[in-house]
Amino acid sequence: MRGISRARFLGMAAAGAAAAVLPAGRAGATDGRRGLTYRGAVYEVADGETPGTGWSARRMRGDLRALAHDLHADSVKVTGDGVERLAATATEAAERGLRVWLEPTLGDVPERDILDHLAETGRCAERLRRQGAGVHLSVGCEFVLYVPGIVPGANVQERVENLLAGTFDPVRMARRLHRFTARAAGVGRSVFRGRLTYAAAQDEDVDWGLFDLVGVDYYGFFRHRDAYVRDLARYTRFGKRVAVMEFGCCTFEGAPERGGMGWDVVDHGKEPPEIKEGIVRSERAQAAYLTDVLSVFESMGLYAAMAYTFVTPDAPHRPRDPRHDLDTASYSLVKAVEDRRPEAPGRYWEPKESFRALARQYARHGR
Repeated sequence: MRGISRARFLGMAAAGAAAAVLPAGRAGATDGRRGLTYRGAVYEVADGETPGTGWSARRMRGDLRALAHDLHADSVKVTGDGVERLAATATEAAERGLRVWLEPTLGDVPERDILDHLAETGRCAERLRRQGAGVHLSVGCEFVLYVPGIVPGANVQERVENLLAGTFDPVRMARRLHRFTARAAGVGRSVFRGRLTYAAAQDEDVDWGLFDLVGVDYYGFFRHRDAYVRDLARYTRFGKRVAVMEFGCCTFEGAPERGGMGWDVVDHGKEPPEIKEGIVRSERAQAAYLTDVLSVFESMGLYAAMAYTFVTPDAPHRPRDPRHDLDTASYSLVKAVEDRRPEAPGRYWEPKESFRALARQYARHGR
């Protein structure tokens, strides 16, 4: 999406989720299985908010190598806009033996452009599938906010403001969301013959009969494990396997409780932007949340789980300057090092505790 990073968008999705209600569904989504089928991470192909953090094939190849061999992931969700970037990243991931979840997220443009972008991406996914790669296609992410016209507003920021203020018609919103989701599913089916899904915001009203898998971006927080199980059970009622298309939290004490609103600890009214007072960086808090919720997904026998996100180049870690350490408000598993820009030789990031903790859990299950 243009004009706002995915990390900032997460909080908007959480704000909008309360406006929709899941319909009743059927039981039997796990088929008695235990343990995830696929474990991985999200990899974004956006072009960066500054020239120094722009997408590059060299950087992408190194990142996917680490994702496969150091994180021990067997899957990657490749998401963002730009069909060439999506195709190049998905191809590289497939060549490394990773299961690819390809998800176009072009937003704030006319519906026809979004659907054309989806069709091109789906054709890429189908080519990879026919070549023998393991590929799923997600037709998009959280349409209620990405797609103009479902909620009033010229851009994501305005749509979120309308959702928070209640200045929208929930019946009209649901009708428009259903209509566009059906159109997107139809486009996906027309170009792709593999398993189809959609990455819904929590509580977004979706006709899951259109898809092979129930997909959800999950940022819930509960203090007790059984509460997670009860919360996630609502997605298992549709008679289909459940894929957690995103899960994670930011890197500070109390971040799990904030879920999709973790990004909001940055004061963007300051120049440069700074972390608000009282926020204490904690890689341990992030790692504990990811491993705890992952163990719940495993125990429920969900289909897949993708940790959000591998790296956020636009949020550099500044260990000697905590007020401007933007990685504190980042969901990424690695911390971008400011004096090692993406175009420089060698890695431009270092692993966080969350990376190492997930790597241990992923490695126990093998690839």
